[in-house]
Amino acid sequence: MIATLALAVSLVASGIPKEVTVAGAAVPVRIDATGAAVVPAPALLLALRGTVRMDRGWAEVTVARQPFRFLLGAPLCLFSTRLLPLAGQASVSRDTLFLPFEFVAEILPYYLNDRYRYDYRAARLDEIPAEMSARLAATVPQLEGPARLPNGLRPGHIVAIDPGHGGVDPGNPGTFFPRGTREKDVTLQVGLLLRGELKRRGVGVRMTRTTDTLIALGDRGGYCTQTCDLFVSLHVNSLKRRPGYTDVRGYETYFLAEAKTEEAARVAQMENDAVRFEASPDAAGPIGGLDFILKDLQLNEHLRESARVAELVQKGLGGVHTGENRGVKQAGFMVLTTARRPAILVELGYSTNPEDGRLLTTRPSQQAMASAVADAIVAYLREYEHRTSAARDSGEAR
Repeated sequence: MIATLALAVSLVASGIPKEVTVAGAAVPVRIDATGAAVVPAPALLLALRGTVRMDRGWAEVTVARQPFRFLLGAPLCLFSTRLLPLAGQASVSRDTLFLPFEFVAEILPYYLNDRYRYDYRAARLDEIPAEMSARLAATVPQLEGPARLPNGLRPGHIVAIDPGHGGVDPGNPGTFFPRGTREKDVTLQVGLLLRGELKRRGVGVRMTRTTDTLIALGDRGGYCTQTCDLFVSLHVNSLKRRPGYTDVRGYETYFLAEAKTEEAARVAQMENDAVRFEASPDAAGPIGGLDFILKDLQLNEHLRESARVAELVQKGLGGVHTGENRGVKQAGFMVLTTARRPAILVELGYSTNPEDGRLLTTRPSQQAMASAVADAIVAYLREYEHRTSAARDSGEAR
């Protein structure tokens, strides 16, 4: 009884469901000896009409005629020629094979996205009927070029996600966060959720960090090279003590330009101050380089794109955030000056406000914000594809 209660508490605290519905069948979720969420393979594969074959320390799981090979006792999965790192590991306990919960929630809906969709809120993996897949494909504008994903995107897009702060740089202290939680923790939690949401939408992701480590401000933008479409930096706002400071709440999205208001300049200075935690603070370069950046015509085009995706992200967050929509703003964030692609910085809320504090540290609301931002990014990428395709067609016509 005590063990069962402890398991339930652990599952709730981590945001992992106690069971997941797979093709209409209930599959239990448990926490293994390493603290990772796992599901029993027999129940899962019965629901998916899959099979499993054990071979020399490997478990080969076949779903929808696609083989996934799990190395027992290691957080690794081999799919086709891809070696996939996992949060948990496949293992055998009392003659039962257990697979990482991540296989259900992330791997299947990402790599077999024409067959499966995962609903985080309902904890449900649904199989998409063939006729529905055909109808979905028919609603997507068909342009010439490579085959499109179910959401209308061409495959191959990459987004860099930058969870702000980390390591010795805690970010702001989180006045209304649970004890021991800092800005760096919240940005990483939302960043990892955003990674999962984008992957489920067929978008590749590069993370500046996936653990509690410090990445220099001047190095973060370098994760978004010419093969990257967008750089997204995640942060949490805060205010110094002053009359009424705990009443201010809400979300805002920034792109790189000269700050137009004192408040925008304050937020940029607060985030830029993180350079003091670096061993060589001057390595990130002076913010004074902004004038040069803004005179570069190609980068100005990136700034226009940045402004557009900022609008879409701000609109998307409006559907899930309970705080004030503080609008799209511009300021000289050092982390954005090093990104040579469209780039935005999202302030997800105020840690100095009790309502925002709860919103930012509750798993369902973190998941909702990550999903809203992912939808906005997909909408932007589709818009960008249409614009560039139209421009190319116009040029060919001339």
